[in-house]
Amino acid sequence: MNTVFALAGIVIKELYRRKDFYVLFVMTAVITVLMGSVSFFHDSSMVRYLKDISLLLIWISALVIAIATTSRQIPAERENRTIFPLLAKPVTRAHVVVGKFAGCWLVCGLALLVFYVFFVVINSSRQGHLPASSFLVAAWLQWMMLGIVVALVLLGSVVFAAPSSNSTICFVIISGILLLGGHLNQLALQQAEPLRTIVYTLYFLVPHLEWYDVRKLVTYERPMPAFIYCAGATVYAIVYMAMLLYGTWLVFRRKALNQ
Repeated sequence: MNTVFALAGIVIKELYRRKDFYVLFVMTAVITVLMGSVSFFHDSSMVRYLKDISLLLIWISALVIAIATTSRQIPAERENRTIFPLLAKPVTRAHVVVGKFAGCWLVCGLALLVFYVFFVVINSSRQGHLPASSFLVAAWLQWMMLGIVVALVLLGSVVFAAPSSNSTICFVIISGILLLGGHLNQLALQQAEPLRTIVYTLYFLVPHLEWYDVRKLVTYERPMPAFIYCAGATVYAIVYMAMLLYGTWLVFRRKALNQ
């Protein structure tokens, strides 16, 4: 575990050196401050609309950070030839996979913490109350979703040659799941066999990232999902992370490092 945490720490330090997070945070902060200023007009519908935009920006920013950070981890080690001295130490390829995953997932968690703390402060200062439990549940579910994303992108980084192609393909896949994943079962009913079976199988195989999106509940201040739902969603995410990481290890352990 010390080896895994050491590798994860390197990934976290990389977040401080790169400008991706700071640019995305400034963009989100500007929109969020705008949301707070609109409450001056006492238009609750406009406030909800801008709150929804701010939460959408947090989702997009977190996805960009997760995909961009994860996609370059293993390819950068190979390109810079640092993978050889790394594995020359008592570090296995499994350590590298788990360490990189843990670092990228923690980076996503730190970014979410900054985004949500700023958003909660602005929201509570304007609306006069602090629904901390709602934001905690929303942040937790989003972090679980990002764990699946990080594991998926890490698998792509050992399959595809370039980080750019991996990022693009993963972003398209993740966007497709978020937008269409929950409707595949309905789409299957409209198809004839054998396409119906294929679509149904795809519906049960893909990770349903849309389950973790509770932005509307936060925006309209509705009750958050019950604890049993959050626990089930957490277990579901952990299972998918484990399967994707195992697949990453299977591919990575057979991959030549000098290619």
